[in-house]
Amino acid sequence: MPRQSKNLQQPLPSQTLVVDNGAYTIKAGFAGQGTQSENCHVIPNCIARDRGKKVWVGSQLDQCTDFGEVVFRRPVEKGYLVNWEAEKAIWENTFFDHGSQLKPLFGAAAGSSTLQALPTECLLVIDSGYSHTVVTPLYQGRPIQQAIRRLEIGGKFLTNYLKELVSIRHYNMSDETHLINEVKEAVSFVSTDFKRDLERTWKGSTYKSNGEDDELRVDYVLPDYNARKEGFMRAHDPSLNAKMRKIGALTGSAGVVEDFMTLGNERFIVPELIFNPGDVGMKQAGLPAVVFQSLSGLPPGLWPAMLANILVVGGNSKIQGFVERLETEIRQLAPAECVVRLAGASDPIKSTWHGGAILGADSTALKKVQVTRQEYQEHGAGWTARVLAGAVRKP
Repeated sequence: MPRQSKNLQQPLPSQTLVVDNGAYTIKAGFAGQGTQSENCHVIPNCIARDRGKKVWVGSQLDQCTDFGEVVFRRPVEKGYLVNWEAEKAIWENTFFDHGSQLKPLFGAAAGSSTLQALPTECLLVIDSGYSHTVVTPLYQGRPIQQAIRRLEIGGKFLTNYLKELVSIRHYNMSDETHLINEVKEAVSFVSTDFKRDLERTWKGSTYKSNGEDDELRVDYVLPDYNARKEGFMRAHDPSLNAKMRKIGALTGSAGVVEDFMTLGNERFIVPELIFNPGDVGMKQAGLPAVVFQSLSGLPPGLWPAMLANILVVGGNSKIQGFVERLETEIRQLAPAECVVRLAGASDPIKSTWHGGAILGADSTALKKVQVTRQEYQEHGAGWTARVLAGAVRKP
């Protein structure tokens, strides 16, 4: 009798768990529950140790109240999973109960789906996340591998750069990565006129003497972990009372003592690195130029469709002015006959997960790219990548 093929098509499971294993957070949930954000759960992808030597794994970090001098260990670095043991511990803590069943965190999958397919056959996706920034052209829902380009700057790089600036100009924050990341998210913006804004915050400028730079300067009140008070940004207060409260010499009727730092050009020179990496000596082009490096790997006939359908996702796209600045600079580089349309995702953190959920809810499309454990062990990672890219047709 002829030997039966080992690669018989296996039926799809009744539930599809979609996992976006990001460097900063894991986004997970069952496909088929709709597009509501609450159906996608965001879990810290890290193992942390606080100054009391207590270890927090994955979602346990949500219970931590003192982030002072917390040390983070992240299994994903620069977009690559480099520590499988740490990642395994996070997955087991997040998804499994006694190593056998999914936790009820995600609930049961719904019977029907309200997810809708992407509206266009040509899409240029710019994903600026924690580890790096990637430009990926998609045709008919498939990535065009030879045209994918990567910029080695992401949210982690920006946080570390801000940490250096703050440590030089204000306080030593070398052990306060979590705090500086919160400061970055609260105060950063992308300048539409970098040289002018830099001049406005320069100490000897006429803008400063006229008080015109105050709108660029803000105060960030540092958190008090002992009192469980979170840090926050407020408009800059140059008054003497504010300075006295800072040193605790004036308490007032409510006994208010504030510790804060005033941030000026730090607010916009940090995210500027995405557009001009050469400012810190990196030998890479800025993101707008990387977009056209990606387009250079495509037939010129696809350029108009790609430039007219650009989607920006990832945490860095939440920075104020990021999308507007990127659209302006891409339009300046684009051929005159091309229309440039660029849109930010409504939820840039969870948008990648939503894309996976769309695929997971479509059983016909999912069968074309499903790879079983047996197939992976038999054919390897290279074959799996070809399946996902559509180069291998499955029965």
